[in-house]
Amino acid sequence: MASRQASWKIATFMAKQTRSTAIDAALRNFDLLPDSAGVRAPVVRALNGNISNATLYRWVKRGILPAPTKAGPRTSIWNVGALRARQARQQAV
Repeated sequence: MASRQASWKIATFMAKQTRSTAIDAALRNFDLLPDSAGVRAPVVRALNGNISNATLYRWVKRGILPAPTKAGPRTSIWNVGALRARQARQQAV
């Protein structure tokens, strides 16, 4: 039982590291993505200062961030071009 729990902890840690690495890569390459590309919530949250999921959707509801497109029942993607336009408007203020 102890080895199963240790294996689970290691697997969880590795999954978090992999996600973190993927998010870091997406942030580094954000400027290289075409405007028609889509990014998922963890990238949008990281672009906005590591905000929480609740804050992310609160900002969408208030119009601070563009609304996502549903890619599946549990998957939302944000258009990179819309995010860039929002960043440009925010920097202009």
